[in-house]
Amino acid sequence: MSQTVRIICPNLSCKKVLAVPESARGKTVRCKACHTAIRVPEAQSPQPASDSK
Repeated sequence: MSQTVRIICPNLSCKKVLAVPESARGKTVRCKACHTAIRVPEAQSPQPASDSK
């Protein structure tokens, strides 16, 4: 089963939640409702916790 990424359309008059496949990371997709081009963010790598003393 492939995973999906949920993103919100940045168009202020749309704001639809889109579910795109994981393979779309780093690519541009179009909102099916308003046709705005949206860049799907890359996967974030976990950052190690910094020790503050």
